[in-house]
Amino acid sequence: MAAVGLGLDERVRSAVAALLHATGEAQTDLALVLGVSQAQVSRRQSGATAWSLADCERVAAHYGIDVLELLAGPTRAVESLPPDRRRTPGRQAGGEVRGTAVRDDAVPGGGAR
Repeated sequence: MAAVGLGLDERVRSAVAALLHATGEAQTDLALVLGVSQAQVSRRQSGATAWSLADCERVAAHYGIDVLELLAGPTRAVESLPPDRRRTPGRQAGGEVRGTAVRDDAVPGGGAR
């Protein structure tokens, strides 16, 4: 079922935002895939510029979902996201992993693991 009460433009913007969040990606990451600047992705996400159908196809392909799932809205888009594309605990936007460094003094005996 499509997101109730949202127009197509709003559904796409919401779906893109949900996919960015679910994968831990930033607008900059998506901009690289689309071959545009982060500012252009931001304009699309704010509604100043519309997402084109070609953009939607590239976004869907990047996330491994059908374009119709993207157009259906955020719930369908995220539900369709392949498990290996989902954010894992500790993964931040941009794919960075936090909490991986271990201080020497944090390990019993003072040595590194």
